[in-house]
Amino acid sequence: MTKTSLDILGIETSCDETAAAVVRRLPDGSGQILSDVVLSQLDLHAAFGGVVPELAARSHVSALDHLIAQALDDSGVALDDIDAIAVTSGPGLIGGLMVGLMTGKAIAMATGKPFFGINHLEGHALTARLTDGVAFPYLLLLVSGGHTQIVLIKGVNEYERWGSTIDDALGEAFDKTAKLLGLTYPGGPAVEQAALEGQAKKFRLPVPMRRDPRMDFSFSGLKTAVRQMAQEQAPLSRQTIADLCLAFQTSVTLSLDDRLTMALTRFSERFPDVKAPALVVAGGVAANKAIRATLQARADQSGFRFIAPPLNLCTDNAAMIAWAGAERLAAGLPADRLDLAPRSRWPLDQNATAVIGHGKRGAKA
Repeated sequence: MTKTSLDILGIETSCDETAAAVVRRLPDGSGQILSDVVLSQLDLHAAFGGVVPELAARSHVSALDHLIAQALDDSGVALDDIDAIAVTSGPGLIGGLMVGLMTGKAIAMATGKPFFGINHLEGHALTARLTDGVAFPYLLLLVSGGHTQIVLIKGVNEYERWGSTIDDALGEAFDKTAKLLGLTYPGGPAVEQAALEGQAKKFRLPVPMRRDPRMDFSFSGLKTAVRQMAQEQAPLSRQTIADLCLAFQTSVTLSLDDRLTMALTRFSERFPDVKAPALVVAGGVAANKAIRATLQARADQSGFRFIAPPLNLCTDNAAMIAWAGAERLAAGLPADRLDLAPRSRWPLDQNATAVIGHGKRGAKA
């Protein structure tokens, strides 16, 4: 019997999660997650207030082989029946990327399977097609620890970046704000939890980039404003910390809403014939309830469907990498050579003008 579906083994080691998954793409374009195994390194890095690259890479080395075996076992698909290997090859921490790439290449070489080096951002960009069957084109807001971008998703390997951060990513801004206020790592959940006890309008912070005609983001100045207020209020009581967290979260939410309003308008003007267009929000920061509610309301008001993949598929995972590999294979895109090198910086839109400093390794975003 001719096989009509595609089964892809995915590997993700770009930062502080070691992950392996098997995903199936059916002939009608829909997808199934057959297995999804993730080992978080959160406890390993918590004491340092952030990810330590060397520790992350060592952890990947120790865990990856076992996770791949578990993912294959959980999926019920034998390695010989896998159609391709998809591995994150950037952007990310070079040490971690090398672990995943070398492992994936070895499997591809031993089995003769096609090998796809996947852009981590493409994994996020295409996840909504796996979970919700979203049709092209659609708009993506990616808000994570390393990236804050607005991207038009026109098709597989067809991406147009409309906005990006000119300094800190939003998740990074949450982490740094939490640290300066003495809260735990990771900062996003800690700031959100503290903000629940905050008094509205106790502190007022600037709304970054508000009404700027560009769709870019900036959070470095907001972080500095929080520091200055904290210094003025020192020593900080629990209530003051909560008030500052609420002020920070409110400012961030208003900034996202302002930027996104322009993007939704631009999409509608460019694609007037697209019925019930989709706004996809991905990345760990999308778990923040205040941010999520505001973006949902903005999408509803603008006539867009609001789609946010489940949280486990918004944070780093291998299912999205496997799915991106399946999409590329189904679209007839060529597999990668086994001498593919990892890339710490890798813009999703290769034609976009860099908004963050770049050097020999290329633009950050």
